[in-house]
Amino acid sequence: MYITYWLLVKCLGDNCGVSIGGDCYSPGGLKVIIPVGGRAIRLLPLTFETSKACLRLLNRPLVEFSLLSLASQGIRHIIFGVKGYTNYRDLYDYFGSGYGFSERYSIEPRLHIDYQPNISDLGSADSARINLEYYDLKGDVFVVQGDNLFDVNIKSLMDFHRARDAALTIVLREVDNIEGLGLADIDKAGRIHRFVEKPLPKDAPSNLANTGLYVMSSKVRQIFKEEFIQQLIKDKKRLDFGYDFIPYIIQSGYPVYGYTIKGHWFDVGTPQNYLEAMKSLLQQSVVMPPDFGEYLQPNSNCLVWVQEDNSTSVKCREQILQKIKQKKIHVNGAVLIGRHCQIEDGATLTNCCLDNFTQIGKNVVVSNSALMDKVVIGDYAEVTDSIIGRHVTISSSQQAPTKISDVSVIADDVTIDEGSRLSASKVYPHQKVVGEFVNQVFPASFKL
Repeated sequence: MYITYWLLVKCLGDNCGVSIGGDCYSPGGLKVIIPVGGRAIRLLPLTFETSKACLRLLNRPLVEFSLLSLASQGIRHIIFGVKGYTNYRDLYDYFGSGYGFSERYSIEPRLHIDYQPNISDLGSADSARINLEYYDLKGDVFVVQGDNLFDVNIKSLMDFHRARDAALTIVLREVDNIEGLGLADIDKAGRIHRFVEKPLPKDAPSNLANTGLYVMSSKVRQIFKEEFIQQLIKDKKRLDFGYDFIPYIIQSGYPVYGYTIKGHWFDVGTPQNYLEAMKSLLQQSVVMPPDFGEYLQPNSNCLVWVQEDNSTSVKCREQILQKIKQKKIHVNGAVLIGRHCQIEDGATLTNCCLDNFTQIGKNVVVSNSALMDKVVIGDYAEVTDSIIGRHVTISSSQQAPTKISDVSVIADDVTIDEGSRLSASKVYPHQKVVGEFVNQVFPASFKL
């Protein structure tokens, strides 16, 4: 019910289906391409067997936030630009053609989801090129990255794009840290005159970062066919937006504009960024529509959600809430607890997310961390500033407590023996870990 109401209010608030610059802009007719390719190396080992777009964040696949944001503004046609077996498998198995997703969130008319044909792209721009041709897309197309969380008014963006007759509009945002980002130099009218992908600080043209959100006009389809682009694909075996296409289209004199947003935007591309996005969402500093369910506010500095979906999970929820009220479980900051979780007395939870079917032992401390579904944590363990993947068992006892800290990342289906210590370390899937590791990759053979 909450999601349905949220979608309705957002869509009405954004004036779905209004006239823009003489053209009738209907969000229901705007196609969205979401390139999902590559290995997501920065998020390894979490993405070793899982598509980054389907990595769980706040108890749901990461890309689900983008789909809900788009659907809330009237978008109904999505194309996943999938590359590789893992990306296709995970996305198709979860989202299919959009029927189940639409029913789950009462999206009417339903969301239509298509997929890139069985052609392996050579980068994000190449994925857009392939899908423009295959699906014969002739109007404006919105491109969204599969690992971004964003707060953008699409109607306002389209207003900006069409009023300037832009070939390409890039959504920009001011950032404090420019490392690893593409940066644009714009004039007073918003036109981009220079773009540099991941420059050294001394070479940065500005602090306006490329968010990976683009509006492509119908001109772009023809630009992709130009001789230089075709030769680039042939010679470099690559066609990336930041490194290749954006610099070319600017240098060729096409009108490329930057639409600057002040709202929140997260590139959830590293474990640290993942944890920062999780905390920001939990603290409600970003207007997003995840169905957290009802919440409890034990005091003015604390916010707790405990989810449920059937009679059994309702019982689990009531038991956890009762323990919180009785101060048998201590909570601080913002905490999301999933369905069917079990939490023993003495546990302390601070700014964290526990996914469905998680089991927390006695006197466990979980702080600034994400625990994905079916994680089991033994008594007296401590998990701080870290990400624990799915179906992980962390054995621990009062005599030999286990500690995981300093942005350690544990992938799926890992067993950690009691008394182990992991600091700033990574563990790949299906491993058994015993001992102490500081800034290590386990096993070492997986180190890139």
